[in-house]
Amino acid sequence: MQDIDFLQQNSLDHLMASAREKYDVVFEPVRIGEMSLDILQIADMESYIDRLAEKSGEQVELPFWAKIWPASVLLGYYLCSLPAQKPLDMLELGAGVGVCGLAAAAMGHNVLITDNHPDALLFARINILRNNLQEKAAVQAVDFTADRLQRRFDCILGAEILYLEDTYPQLLNFLQQHLGIDKDCEIILSAKDSRKSPAFFNHASQKFQISRKTVKCRDNDPQDASAGENHSITIYRLRAQQH
Repeated sequence: MQDIDFLQQNSLDHLMASAREKYDVVFEPVRIGEMSLDILQIADMESYIDRLAEKSGEQVELPFWAKIWPASVLLGYYLCSLPAQKPLDMLELGAGVGVCGLAAAAMGHNVLITDNHPDALLFARINILRNNLQEKAAVQAVDFTADRLQRRFDCILGAEILYLEDTYPQLLNFLQQHLGIDKDCEIILSAKDSRKSPAFFNHASQKFQISRKTVKCRDNDPQDASAGENHSITIYRLRAQQH
């Protein structure tokens, strides 16, 4: 497992060598609004999964953290569409390779990009250095079901983090404990519209004011067998209820 000191103290070339020890990798350009980000990807995901299956012969841990999810890209677009404002302290949960957090950092915000998978953090740190965002973005291992940070944030981001219903109570506790106390502080989540997650939002509505906006988009990921499909992505904005 890569630790944070290793990620923070080593050069891009050193981290790339570490990634190549385990994966065939390639940088893919991702366009979000007026910006273009280079994002490290597993070069042939299907072949990689096939090799995993051959080696293990049993249940395979699929590298979902490595996929560029449409909901993550759309969340980046959504951030770009918001009115310009002063730099905010942002936290991205379950970031995977960090697309949304990188977009926020490129906009000038200060972003902590987090995940609980060590290889996701490795890829995210590489992406930070590749895009010259090291002054605005950092990585940290965070499991929102167990960990607590000693700080609050102006904005908490999450793309496709509502897929495990068993974690909803811990996620809500984490969000409450880490969202800033100013009335403008907010949580912005994105998910495919097929993932309604009613149990999460029923509980969240007791603590937060929630607004929704659904946007249609097309997935053009060349590594995805479903590429070319149309998706409906919902953006959720949550702000603490004012008493």
